[in-house]
Amino acid sequence: MHKVVEMNAVTKSYGMRKAVNEMDLFIEKGSAVALLGPNGAGKTTSIAMMLGLVRPTSGRVQLFSEDPSKAKVHEKIGVMLQDVSVPDRLTVRETIDLFRGFYPRSLSTQKLLQISGLTEDAQTMASKLSGGKTRRLQFALALAGDPEVLFLDEPTVGMDVASRRTFWEELRSFIAAGKTMLLTTHDLQEADLLADRVVVMQLGRIIADDAPEKIKMQFGGRQVSFVAGDAVLLEELSKLPEVTQLQTVGRKVTLYTQDSDALVKRLILAQWDIRDIQISGGGLEDAFVRLTEQDAHKEVLR
Repeated sequence: MHKVVEMNAVTKSYGMRKAVNEMDLFIEKGSAVALLGPNGAGKTTSIAMMLGLVRPTSGRVQLFSEDPSKAKVHEKIGVMLQDVSVPDRLTVRETIDLFRGFYPRSLSTQKLLQISGLTEDAQTMASKLSGGKTRRLQFALALAGDPEVLFLDEPTVGMDVASRRTFWEELRSFIAAGKTMLLTTHDLQEADLLADRVVVMQLGRIIADDAPEKIKMQFGGRQVSFVAGDAVLLEELSKLPEVTQLQTVGRKVTLYTQDSDALVKRLILAQWDIRDIQISGGGLEDAFVRLTEQDAHKEVLR
């Protein structure tokens, strides 16, 4: 398939600190990728290099097989970054019209107002919008040129629940049309809902790259929860061979495991004093936490 983004052995250093370290990443046309990682992992620097805003210290970055700093490449992309202000003294409609004029082909103003849910705010001064509506206007501006690929950096920060759901629906339509999306977010639910591929970064390196379901299965595991009787010794539970982690809230116990069937069978056959047993799959958030914790532990041992 055609590659939209290519990063080959890319390193970006700031003095002695490596924000990105020997990174290889390829994003294919039509894919929806979530780039995750704790603060300082190198996500924002990576996107800045993909957009041609920052030059790598070493390695090669290409966007549509071109130098990402070239203006003609930018005609094919839409960008929604954090902490971006809107033009002063322009209404919402005027702001959208201004940005439409930057592109050789663009979506109609009415379409962009509809997509962003700002039709009723068309005559409002853009600088007077609430934080959530400002993010929706920025989304409209990112779509102004009918882009082939969207770069979204924490796009739903400040949006209320209804706005966030509408935004997700529009993104699903964008992806369904065969377009490409790269999303960075701390909202793991958002990543799970929208992405068909999850890339996890830590300390400037990629530590996982797979479909969300595979990452959840490998690192999230399963959870067996129950209410433990007074005679149950938590230390004994933690030593069971299927248990990888134990958490408690009062007498409610949650056991993390890669084999929930074997664990439940062992608990029942041993007649542990437990009740209200529940089995659930580990979510992307659980997998993310365990994955980054495991990698941090490996880093300490090096």
